[in-house]
Amino acid sequence: MSYVSPTIQPKFDELSASLKEQILARDVQINTIHDLIRVLEEIVEEG
Repeated sequence: MSYVSPTIQPKFDELSASLKEQILARDVQINTIHDLIRVLEEIVEEG
């Protein structure tokens, strides 16, 4: 189950619904902005 830290939640909420779905489907822990950026970079690399 994915987790988004309350401190990052406002930034996460700014993303599109489809991006949020893709992130949550990855079963990741997002505790910092760097974690969020890393997951977004992985999504971009996968194209």
